[in-house]
Amino acid sequence: MLARDPESKRVVGGLSGRTSLGLLFVDLFYLPAGLRGAGLGSEILRQAEEEARRRGCRAGVLYTISFQAPAFYVARGWRVFGEVPCDPPGTSRVFLTKELYDATGDLG
Repeated sequence: MLARDPESKRVVGGLSGRTSLGLLFVDLFYLPAGLRGAGLGSEILRQAEEEARRRGCRAGVLYTISFQAPAFYVARGWRVFGEVPCDPPGTSRVFLTKELYDATGDLG
């Protein structure tokens, strides 16, 4: 999914992911500061999750860096399941997951 500059229509960010064996993997997700805070990121993530559901995925997995966006994902229903220290010191990779179906097996 691509995000374009509203004026120039130039691609400035977006989400790249894949699905495999019932999982959505969010590989890259970036929006420039000027496009953040108005719901665009939430909508892009929601659309990726919906596409994963259409493909039969039961869960999603991603990682971010501790100083980047863990709170963004947690606020949208993702759950931290691990952290691995990395450089620079004091920084970690934060691994998150989200169930895409509820406990009854219906779309979440």
